[in-house]
Amino acid sequence: MATDTLTSKPGAQGGATGGLRRLLLDNGALTALIVLVIAMSALSGDFLTADNLLNVGVQAAVTAILAFGVTFVIVSAGIDLSVGSVAALSATVLAWSATEAGVPVALAVLLAVATGIVCGLVNGFLVSYGKLPPFIATLAMLSVARGLSLVISQGSPIAFPDSVSHLGDTLGGWLPVPVLVMVVMGLLTAFVLGRTYIGRSMYAIGGNEEAARLSGLRVKKQKLAIYAFSGLFAAAAGIVLASRLASAQPQAAQGYELDAIAAVVIGGASLAGGTGKASGTLIGALILAVLRNGLNLLSVSAFWQQVVIGVVIALAVLFDTLRRKAGATTPAAGASGGGNRGRQALTYVIAAVVAVAVVGATSLLHNGSSADAKPKIGLSLSTLNNPFFVQIRDGAEEEAKKLGVDLTVTDAQNDASQQANQLQNFTSGSLSAVVVNPVDSDAAGPSVRGANQAGIPVIAVDRGVNKADTSALVASDNVEGGALGAKALAEKLGGKGTIVILQGQAGTSASRERGAGFAEGLKAYPGIKVVAKQPADFDRTKGLDVMTNLLQAHPDIDGVFAENDEMALGAIKALGSKAGTSVQVVGFDGTPDGLKAVRAGTLYASVAQQPSELGRIAVRNALRAAEDEKVEKMVKVPVKVVTKENVAGFEG
Repeated sequence: MATDTLTSKPGAQGGATGGLRRLLLDNGALTALIVLVIAMSALSGDFLTADNLLNVGVQAAVTAILAFGVTFVIVSAGIDLSVGSVAALSATVLAWSATEAGVPVALAVLLAVATGIVCGLVNGFLVSYGKLPPFIATLAMLSVARGLSLVISQGSPIAFPDSVSHLGDTLGGWLPVPVLVMVVMGLLTAFVLGRTYIGRSMYAIGGNEEAARLSGLRVKKQKLAIYAFSGLFAAAAGIVLASRLASAQPQAAQGYELDAIAAVVIGGASLAGGTGKASGTLIGALILAVLRNGLNLLSVSAFWQQVVIGVVIALAVLFDTLRRKAGATTPAAGASGGGNRGRQALTYVIAAVVAVAVVGATSLLHNGSSADAKPKIGLSLSTLNNPFFVQIRDGAEEEAKKLGVDLTVTDAQNDASQQANQLQNFTSGSLSAVVVNPVDSDAAGPSVRGANQAGIPVIAVDRGVNKADTSALVASDNVEGGALGAKALAEKLGGKGTIVILQGQAGTSASRERGAGFAEGLKAYPGIKVVAKQPADFDRTKGLDVMTNLLQAHPDIDGVFAENDEMALGAIKALGSKAGTSVQVVGFDGTPDGLKAVRAGTLYASVAQQPSELGRIAVRNALRAAEDEKVEKMVKVPVKVVTKENVAGFEG
């Protein structure tokens, strides 16, 4: 039976140098983690602090818990792409049950856990009895679970019960509960893999499924249990994640399945099955967390961060391949001689010595560093995959350069949990102030409260932050903008006609507010009938596809309202020659491409928010707040309906 440890062939190298080389190769993930910690500590004086290291632990927790569950699957030569969606669905079930349905919180938690287990069982059934490849079965569950999460929540975040939200708090004011949950789940994983019948079965199935079946293992039933374990751990991760954000986000944990798989592989497991261990998975999750944390502290571009993380994952797997080619062999099941234990103990001693050396070296390196350098401000944007927010960034960077401010910009990629991590990193760094454009107003609250406790002023831009103190909110009114868009479109149509609405990303406050404002404004025009509403996720390509589909069912519409210019431009492409002639389109944001379409006459109007001005004012107010100057609590940047008549003199 295959097991989860690898040892070097005897005699491969001689002497102390060869022994050290084998030690490093046999513990490649740990070696990589130590090197990464040393590098980050040397490059940033803010990295090796108690607060920041706890931040790293918190930020690794959700990925690690997901990855522990995925470890069971990968060890048995399977794959689970659904864990991120299952985590979101489980958290949504808990929040909805405890709030909307009035179910007792304890029962709601059990329902959430049961949801994860059922999803895992369905995956296992499809793989074992339906004979579907694990990739296809879990890919289907990824879509089903995410869709059910959106159906249950109606696309809006649901407040989490206070009694469960304590999972996102700290014990004694310093020890984060998510870290404790991560440790407990890690110990459970190690116990299952190393001390139970099903754990040994996982290695046997992953090593050679046919041999395992012939030896008497009931492989199909074992796979049901393996995927059920993965679903259980995904549910636990979802509950921890929602607790950190104080709300269940239907779009939470998107892409986390890839991080979980990466953590398992970085930790030494093989996608071919038969190898893997809990400690390696934990180290893999910590490597990803340290990397993201350090790159934030070093003010590395949000775009380059993705490149760096991809390269590190590839190098880690390449290092593991090198380790195997260097002469690793797989011992018999249950083999754990004193030599292995001694080598492992030596590994941890070396790691401890290196850690102490790093503390001493970095304290000397950063001692006496200039405390009166130019002010540092962090800007966390909900996404940079949208021209509107790119303009906010450009305006902020222009103002920062003018004022002599060191500005660090991060991209949350519309992920509330990723933004929470970025805000935590800002809080532990030596920043003068923070500017945040929340993915979700509720989800940003806990992280902003952390900045409040650290005495760092926070400026909200475009969207407010709930249940936390912000020095100022710099925003235009999305609700007012929606109402103005309704008025512009209705008056252009003469108060009569049929229209369709392209909605933004489900669950975002911008989509909710713009849609609510448009609906309110449309009440004054009873002759306008909305015949269809469909989300297109603020994306131009999706706007094109959704509009094309809607035209099949409603070919004679008179108008389109899109909740941002990107979707409006996609709709114009789908409409072709109808755009600006028989069908009037109104967008939102006043982006450069949107204004170009207004000049061309294909887009009738755009409700412009002057995003560059939002960025400039936000940085200006952040610097004032950092210097204890008076700042207005609400700074309004007026919205403006831009049409062909006034576009010539407008600057967005």
